[in-house]
Amino acid sequence: MNIQNYAKEIKRKIKSHQTIFIVGHQNLDLDAIGSALGLHNIIKKYRKESYIIVDDKVHELGVEKVISEQPKRIFITSQELKEKKSKKNLLIIVDTNKINLLSNPEILNEFEDIIVIDHHQTNEYTINRGLLIIDKESSSTCEMITQLLSHYRIKVSPEIATIILAGIVLDTNNFVLKTQAKTYFTAYYLASFGADPKKVQYYLKQNIKEYIARQKVITNIEIVKEKYAVTTGVEKIKYKREELAKIASTLIQFNDIEASFVIGWNQENKIGISARSEGRLNVGKIMEKLGGGGDKHDAATQIEANSIREVKEKLLTILNE
Repeated sequence: MNIQNYAKEIKRKIKSHQTIFIVGHQNLDLDAIGSALGLHNIIKKYRKESYIIVDDKVHELGVEKVISEQPKRIFITSQELKEKKSKKNLLIIVDTNKINLLSNPEILNEFEDIIVIDHHQTNEYTINRGLLIIDKESSSTCEMITQLLSHYRIKVSPEIATIILAGIVLDTNNFVLKTQAKTYFTAYYLASFGADPKKVQYYLKQNIKEYIARQKVITNIEIVKEKYAVTTGVEKIKYKREELAKIASTLIQFNDIEASFVIGWNQENKIGISARSEGRLNVGKIMEKLGGGGDKHDAATQIEANSIREVKEKLLTILNE
């Protein structure tokens, strides 16, 4: 599915509404915030008012940098929604199609018209209202939004182009996973607007203490069926969502490893699993069985449980089926 096939309908919906609200998944990453800002610039081109809904209290480092650099007025919480709504409102959901992954699923009740733009596979939690645009072949939602920018011939600032590129670099693990010819063209297109690779690396920079902590997690690795890497964090330590994801991305780079799974307590007092795959094993399907989701390359879940050991046993049971 190519989002450009829906460009005319998306444009019609934007122009027919007075105020547009954009929201991503809980625990925003650079793909979610980058695609939201790209959409915000498209909407601005058509002289419509738009806001990005952000309910997360804590952000990963790259997202925190991005939000701090943008005008505060474009970000609102779902609690401020009613103050900003007009007579004609549109909600655009980016980088997820699952109702259970929204930070506040109740906001769906506030809108009659909804668009979903995402690159993850669907499941029973998929939002079944409005215009659903899912391109599982795209590397990222940022890639999809860049295709819209190209179709509409809308230029963005070097700053916004850089943030969108950072979302692509993140989701492709530096153009290793889910990368096709159109992904490279998208990067070239953003570079033509002045996207800065050095600034991308700034958004992706790591905290040295967190890096050391990640190396300790890797030492707990267990190899399942000689091709799946499973590792766990320390029971008493809470890990940021992006830390688990970075460990999973690291493990997938080792010889003979087709998929990786990293388990640890997160900052929501739940046990998170971050999964990566070369594509032979659909980690999205694996995570769905544990209440999460994603696609065949990149997936995650978070579970209410008493211990990491308990969650690991559930995962190993699935992997050994």
